[in-house]
Amino acid sequence: MTIPDHLQGVLTPIHPKGWPFIGGALIASLVLGLLDEWLLLLGLLITAWMTYFFRDPPRVTPEGPGTVVSPADGEVQAITKRRPPPEIDMGDAPLTCVSVFMNVFDVHVNRTPVPGVITKLAYRPGKFLNASLDKASEDNERLSFRIETADAELFGLVQIAGLIARRIVGFVAEGDQLHAGERVGLIRFGSRCDVYLPDGVTPLVAIGQRAVAGETVLADARRGEEPSGWRRS
Repeated sequence: MTIPDHLQGVLTPIHPKGWPFIGGALIASLVLGLLDEWLLLLGLLITAWMTYFFRDPPRVTPEGPGTVVSPADGEVQAITKRRPPPEIDMGDAPLTCVSVFMNVFDVHVNRTPVPGVITKLAYRPGKFLNASLDKASEDNERLSFRIETADAELFGLVQIAGLIARRIVGFVAEGDQLHAGERVGLIRFGSRCDVYLPDGVTPLVAIGQRAVAGETVLADARRGEEPSGWRRS
């Protein structure tokens, strides 16, 4: 759905994947409203929340060699050494992992942290533990990406379903060439994204910091040089 030019900046776009849920909630609200006006009110509140949840605002992504941006809106929950998921073949050695936790009020459209080619894409079914728990990285449903940049550096991105989330929806395929900050998928109703950094790359964020998908710089793979340039996506 395209927003008219005069309303751009006033209304936030809704991702197309959200319209079936919004429409279903609205229809259910009207049906329930035939039974009781309070049920109608409750249904309309749920419909409004659905609309808010599936928003997909445009983002301005910093460009430049080595710039690593957040894949998700939310709180930087953990920065730790962790072994990447085995299904994306990034080795057994622990790598620095930055975890961004999305609550049910955050934007849930996820973006690639770096430009490059998806050289491995693997879905793994699993449990639906609270995404804030460390063991959620191993036990929960997940969709894992291995992304190779033009400098032949490998980055891992993992979408992890959470306690309420029940579905990871991907927008891209193995072999796709991505721009930094490009949309790669969404997770419905609360979740987490993990970014695995190459050896020697130090995070530029702190635990507890709020991150914005496609905009907040998580790290600089040039080991200290400043990123430059901006692109709207």
